[in-house]
Amino acid sequence: MGIQFHSGERIFHIQSRATSYVLQLLPTGVPVHIYWGRAIRATALSSILQRTERCSFSPSPYPEDMSISFDTISQEYPSYGVGDFRHPAYQIQAPDGTTASEAVYDTHRIYRGKPALQGLPATYAEHEDEAETLELELLDAVAGLRIILSYTVFNELNAITRSVRFINEGAGDLKLLRGLSMSVDLRDSSYDLLHLSGSWARERYVERRPLASGMQGVESRRGASSHAHNPFIALLSKGADEDHGEVYGVSLVYSGSFTAQAEVEPYKTTRVSMGINPFDFNWLLEPGESFQTPEAVLVFSAAGLGAMSRTYHKLYRTRLARGTFRDRTRPVLVNNWEATYFDFTADKIEDIARAGSELGMELFVLDDGWFGHRDNDRSSLGDWVVDPNKLPEGLEDLARRVNKLDMQFGLWFEPEMISPDSELYRQHPDWCLHVQERRRTLARTQLVLDFSREDVCQAIGDRIAAVLRSAPITYVKWDMNRNMTEIGSAQLLPERQRETAHRYMLGLYSVLERITSEFPDVLFESCSGGGGRFDPGMLFYMPQTWTSDNTDAVSRLKIQYGTSIVYPLSAMGSHVSAVPNHQVQRNTSLELRGHVAMSGNFGYELDLTKFTEEEKAAVKAQVALYKELRPLVQFGEQYRLLSPFEGNETAWLIAAEDQSEAVVVYVRTLAEPNDKLYYLRLKGLNPDADYEWLEGGGVYGGDHLMYAGLPLPALHGDFQSILWRFRRV
Repeated sequence: MGIQFHSGERIFHIQSRATSYVLQLLPTGVPVHIYWGRAIRATALSSILQRTERCSFSPSPYPEDMSISFDTISQEYPSYGVGDFRHPAYQIQAPDGTTASEAVYDTHRIYRGKPALQGLPATYAEHEDEAETLELELLDAVAGLRIILSYTVFNELNAITRSVRFINEGAGDLKLLRGLSMSVDLRDSSYDLLHLSGSWARERYVERRPLASGMQGVESRRGASSHAHNPFIALLSKGADEDHGEVYGVSLVYSGSFTAQAEVEPYKTTRVSMGINPFDFNWLLEPGESFQTPEAVLVFSAAGLGAMSRTYHKLYRTRLARGTFRDRTRPVLVNNWEATYFDFTADKIEDIARAGSELGMELFVLDDGWFGHRDNDRSSLGDWVVDPNKLPEGLEDLARRVNKLDMQFGLWFEPEMISPDSELYRQHPDWCLHVQERRRTLARTQLVLDFSREDVCQAIGDRIAAVLRSAPITYVKWDMNRNMTEIGSAQLLPERQRETAHRYMLGLYSVLERITSEFPDVLFESCSGGGGRFDPGMLFYMPQTWTSDNTDAVSRLKIQYGTSIVYPLSAMGSHVSAVPNHQVQRNTSLELRGHVAMSGNFGYELDLTKFTEEEKAAVKAQVALYKELRPLVQFGEQYRLLSPFEGNETAWLIAAEDQSEAVVVYVRTLAEPNDKLYYLRLKGLNPDADYEWLEGGGVYGGDHLMYAGLPLPALHGDFQSILWRFRRV
């Protein structure tokens, strides 16, 4: 395993436990892609690449070898303007205005471990022997452009990361028009494209369709990864499912506008690429300056989507998330938002916290409305000063009152936004993103702060830090409730205005690095109107994300199932809320809401003081059960059993990594008259071990549970669920 360079054939073989990724240098120095798939031995790697002469419309740059055409050969990091008519991985503009570029091999180095990316989130290796890195340097001597392609392989995780660094070594300015994080040319097009799409309150629905000729893919132009599309795509071999078939996954560790594309060209090969969206982007590289792309994470699975997902889960949980809470179980919380919205007093908050404490909850979170004169969503963002009308004794007093109930205290912020009706805006009207002489478009009656500015980042960081130092706060929900418009900065020169959106992300990441480092014992949860920025970039700073503002248990079946394609359960915030549900007006049982919410970071989002005695008893039992399940849910391995996108049933299993225990949840959405008898086949168990069913008694073989299946009892009515626990004996 690791990375080998076969100098005679000029081949780089990148290999993990079960994956090989191979590229080769042509005699001209152009790097071409050879292979990505199941691990293979290095016996005849040079025989894999096929070349043939095509018609004159695919030009050949080297008359001595007409089988080389940039338009048809599998390239590793293709350029624009010298014969490849497919979409390029990068594009530059030279001082004379031309955009042709050709970069060839200059040098390389291979070393143990994995370097950090300056100013950007990325996966990491805790020990040098976990990973190995290749830096392949290409040079466009005419433009004076050096391109460093970085590859890191995690030996035991079957994951390969890619990123790119551009350096202007010439005498004149260069403009980077496109700089994607990865590109790979696959040898055929017999795949299905899978992506995660939706909208606010309907995030990350699984969509799958066959590849067709031409361009297809997903993107965001919103200045955030977005509710609409997640920065992830996968190509699946025909017939691939949860447990069978080949799957190629690509995920971007970035929280801004992105593109993820698959292009099927006339000879039925497929070019897959991902990175910062080149739409409305360019970056001025003055002599000596460099530009670093975000990281793309590539995962190949020969055993279907499930194995791919579990690779992403383990990598993102253990080598992307960081800090105190990476390996610590998360507290059961209650959030007051749907209980009170903006209308609360300190006494009301204390009453809810007291009810939560009596039911076994561990954390109270005060949501929006505690600052400025924030009685609705039309004012005060940016004024992070306590509202004395609601909290006359301040945050510290309220936090202490909650602490006396044996509850931790958490707080909601929306630090990236500013209200026109705020003291901050009146003092600094140029601190928002805006274009001179243009309207400043409002969304949710707010504007976006210009985090591309260092002074804004410093000021907002100072204000947030001051609040966190003012009281015993152990949790922060970091929200962001609109996308970017009028993307311009008062501090950037005209030739750098299209850098604004990416500079915003760099500024945001710098603030997050500062705040999370300064307050390591605070659990941070990311939020953007729910799941509008549920991406690997945010998980680097905050180990969990509020999965969706839609808390309806039935809606959450699809939302959480789709999210699990890439993200671990430890990253998902999932709460029980009131009925009728505030988003879809659906009535579901407390039992179903609990079963669905327990598959994530568990909590409640309702007025606990309104519970009946029967409901209190049920919730107390739910909280106690979750505390027992919590290490398994947050650190176990998830197996998807039945998909809500394919029928009336949804089921999933979470197994301990050593297969010693498992929890299974089954949900049937709608009742069927005179229905058939159902069996549920489990996964992830040891077929040679025996397991005790903790709720009902009895011992079952792992082989029995996985192959014969578990008979389902008769269920009556809509929206029914069952939870089973099994422990190896």
